[in-house]
Amino acid sequence: MSGLASFQRNFAGALFDEASAFAPAGHPAFAVYRNTVMRASLDALEGNFPAVVCLVGRDWFRAAAAIHVAEDPPRDARLSTYGEAFPRFLAGFEPASGLPYLADVARLDRLWSESLHAADATPLGTQHLAALAPQALAGMRLRLHPATRWFASALPARTIWQASRQGKPVDDTLAWDPEYAVVVRVAHDVRVLRAGVVDVALLEACEAGATLGEATLAVAEAHSEARIDLILSGLLQSGAFAKS
Repeated sequence: MSGLASFQRNFAGALFDEASAFAPAGHPAFAVYRNTVMRASLDALEGNFPAVVCLVGRDWFRAAAAIHVAEDPPRDARLSTYGEAFPRFLAGFEPASGLPYLADVARLDRLWSESLHAADATPLGTQHLAALAPQALAGMRLRLHPATRWFASALPARTIWQASRQGKPVDDTLAWDPEYAVVVRVAHDVRVLRAGVVDVALLEACEAGATLGEATLAVAEAHSEARIDLILSGLLQSGAFAKS
């Protein structure tokens, strides 16, 4: 490793380690760098997890986020993508134990960001499949759009997330049932769509490399009452798949 690279690595490490033996870190002016990096990291997390901020308040959020930043600082200069491990942090954060849905709300915030920054591709629409013969259709492997994500929670986290993103309280009539969502991006617009367990199962099967015939058969065996034709059509229309 070159001298410059070694210096840069030690400098970056000392920003989050007040006990660092890195000589420049002992200078009083080094605190300016530490404060600047910490503030930028907190600002990034606050911007990347708006639903969480809405639920817990800015002061609580930044206090918790500071602990996370110290444990898992940014490793990419693109701070708009920072926070991959934050939902897991909240899941194990004892002060958040009274909000069992908070980690799942954070997870949905994260999926929204991932979808926004994912690569682009041409969506595969229903019209691209209409001309295929049944045998060709059954043997086709659908490719997920790079921006497609899905979400499952044992709690009504999608509804809580949606209300929080709009800065609104959750309605008192909220049913505390499991919820699912599919996250897609159409042009530059990220959409979090209400979904069901069959939508998620179909996407998982396609991601695993199953043909359309294999995927629909496996899902039909597990969910015999589901209208898989309508669910597949809805996923295609939402932009969840991409042209090969």
